[in-house]
Amino acid sequence: MKMKLSCPCMFGLEGVLGDEARRLELENVQVVDGRVSFDGGFAELAKANIHLRTAERVQIILAEFPAYSFEDLFQGVKAIPWEDFVGKKDSFPVKGWSLNSKLHSVPDCQSIVKKAVVTRLSDVYHQSWFEETGPLHQIQFSIMKDRVTIMLDTSGPGLHKRGYRRNANLAPIKETLAAGIVLLSRLRKDANVIDPFCGSGTFLIESAMVAMNIAPGINRRFDCERWGAIPQEIWKQTRQEALSAIDKQAGYHGYGFDIDDAAVELSRENAKKAGVSPRIRVEKRDIGSFSTDFESAVIYCNPPYGERMLEVSAAREIYRTMGQVFEHRKYLKYYIISPDEEFEQLFGRRADKRRKLYNGMLKCQLYMYFK
Repeated sequence: MKMKLSCPCMFGLEGVLGDEARRLELENVQVVDGRVSFDGGFAELAKANIHLRTAERVQIILAEFPAYSFEDLFQGVKAIPWEDFVGKKDSFPVKGWSLNSKLHSVPDCQSIVKKAVVTRLSDVYHQSWFEETGPLHQIQFSIMKDRVTIMLDTSGPGLHKRGYRRNANLAPIKETLAAGIVLLSRLRKDANVIDPFCGSGTFLIESAMVAMNIAPGINRRFDCERWGAIPQEIWKQTRQEALSAIDKQAGYHGYGFDIDDAAVELSRENAKKAGVSPRIRVEKRDIGSFSTDFESAVIYCNPPYGERMLEVSAAREIYRTMGQVFEHRKYLKYYIISPDEEFEQLFGRRADKRRKLYNGMLKCQLYMYFK
């Protein structure tokens, strides 16, 4: 079955995700604000869920059509062959949003979409009531300028939930964002990576997975695996191919430091869960004592930032310290994410390149020093 698939991503990572999709040899890759789409069947759907590092989820686009009235919406949704995916006992809740459209009431739109799906399935299965106790088929709709897109979510919990980070410290960086920054840095598989504010170890773990070619979704399950429509053999084969592709000979080594004992222990635990603990060492160390003897290394960090005045003052003192201890050497590269617009001034050096990214809803800049 050929389908149009769509993957939302964090703003600023669209190009990175597009490159990922092309490397997976997915067809007709298209990049727009906040998402990447491509064509494929169930094999490509499985491959995208298991392999894409910067996608937030994988959705099947079932239909796109204009709707200026509830009747337009009802008929457009009813025309979709829902029986191809949704069984007699399956669950199919509806959620979505509307922007700059005549159909602006989201609860009303939810009710109409649900009614249309029930009507279609009632006609096909010859039953008027659905118990919805079976596998989840999350229906999602978006209405933008009177144009409706109807989708089925295949992932379930967001793809940033790799399965290794069950606990997190305060202000963690999202796994998909950390992976995106690592991909932007074009990390070599024999790299030495350092994170002087390692927190829960996300940068270290994501960089290890990139260097060793470990698929981010290899150790988790997805909602659509329980659907009757997708053969289990596809998932078995895709996971086996991902396992075979792991590069155990990669020379990667990661080093994490944090001033907090709990963060040090948490990073170690998460690295163990992710299966990369032999490549990662974590120690308690203050940023003021940062140094490295490596001739070549990549330093990723999400330094503390503050929202209240005292916190801002303390964070900015840390940025000044970073500027003093981060040596300006030829083969040392720094990738620092911060929401503070005065970071470069405090750090004492203009970035070789900047990129606007979002950590959740927080607007940040990625400051890149690589020359």
